[in-house]
Amino acid sequence: MTLRRSSATRPLRLATLAAAAGLLFALQAVPQTAAAQQRDPTRSIGETVASQPSQHYAFERFEVHSADGQRTWRVHVAAPKGTAPDGGWPAFWMLDGNAALIEFDEALLAELAAQPVPHALVFVGYANDLRIDSEARTRDYTPFAGERPVREGGTITGGGGADALLEVIERQIRPEVERRITTDPTQQTLWGHSLAGLFALHVLYTRTGAFDTYAAGSPSLWWGDGAMLGAPEQRFVEHNAGRHARVLLGLGEGERQVTHRDLDDPRVQVHLRRIEAAPADSAEKLAQRLADVDGLQVAYREFPALTHGPMFRASLMWALHAVAGIADHSDTPSRADGVDPHR
Repeated sequence: MTLRRSSATRPLRLATLAAAAGLLFALQAVPQTAAAQQRDPTRSIGETVASQPSQHYAFERFEVHSADGQRTWRVHVAAPKGTAPDGGWPAFWMLDGNAALIEFDEALLAELAAQPVPHALVFVGYANDLRIDSEARTRDYTPFAGERPVREGGTITGGGGADALLEVIERQIRPEVERRITTDPTQQTLWGHSLAGLFALHVLYTRTGAFDTYAAGSPSLWWGDGAMLGAPEQRFVEHNAGRHARVLLGLGEGERQVTHRDLDDPRVQVHLRRIEAAPADSAEKLAQRLADVDGLQVAYREFPALTHGPMFRASLMWALHAVAGIADHSDTPSRADGVDPHR
């Protein structure tokens, strides 16, 4: 069992923050490149490895729809070129699939394909060209209703569609993936970042055996005023009964920083509630608690200086390293910033 413990900041109380002229848990407090700090979630994904021939992986694409026809998910499936093992390919599933596609290039595919048993890749995204579909992911990745600030000002309330998405994955997406390629049901990884990291934990807690590895990068434990840290976790701890799973929890060091903001801003007030509900060391302490659960193998990693946005690539590359066996590329720049990570 692996659990990396790193130095934790002391949890901050809401009253203390208010009295101290409004300290705010800042996802972007540590200096990064301008591109990383201002990454535009409305940008188009453009050309990706899925739209170009690859020597190492064969890509297919399909779409599934909600029962009411109002929601559509676009899924890209990439199978290693070659003969599948008798039990099928291990499968690495990624949420925010549109954005995840940007982080792959032919060199990374070559490295993945060169492993003794390569992984099939499953990108679960949306039927548009947006890198991040904020409205859709807020609906789909959250187990209960909550509130979050938005870039343009103000907040958005809603969410609670995680169980519905999980049903879509289990009843529609997984069977269609299996129709196209054979995967090993005992080697299935689910990765997600931010709200998608919260979703990965929700699946761990509620759908035993759906995956065997759950990788949550910067999980939004603050969602719903920290509700995930309460009853859902406690029910899982009490009823896991030794079922085996691997859990990877990652956080950027810069996500634990604070900065000064205007307390009259409604977005700041939401952030202050986040801190009260899920202090800066919540992910680390969650890893410590889960490590004590019979059957779980837990690893926690903190990434020096990284803030929330850059953690998307860092946590994805770390998970691929830990699960698929490639080199650790978590310290390389994101292709979303227009930088070749292999240069």
